[in-house]
Amino acid sequence: MIKTKKARLDDGHITESSGNIFVDLGFEKAEAEVMLMRTDLMITLRRHIEAQGWTQKEAAKILGITQPRVSKLLRRKFDEFSLDMLVTLAVKAGLRAELKLAA
Repeated sequence: MIKTKKARLDDGHITESSGNIFVDLGFEKAEAEVMLMRTDLMITLRRHIEAQGWTQKEAAKILGITQPRVSKLLRRKFDEFSLDMLVTLAVKAGLRAELKLAA
């Protein structure tokens, strides 16, 4: 029997977040910002669809996409959707998209 050393999850080291999980994961800052915007839009769209009580089929009709695409949206498959597409879907869902820049 070979003894292995178990990794310690609690080594006492805490790294403070930058405020963007994608930057923290090592993505380049510009790419990380786009990824964060896409993720935020997907979460907002999911909450809106749920709040409206739409089925995936109803959401697909309203958004002008297929039901499998709605399923991917609701499962936050953000690599399947461009930022442009998510803004378009948000507007079709009745939401108003607004971009705010800060220094």
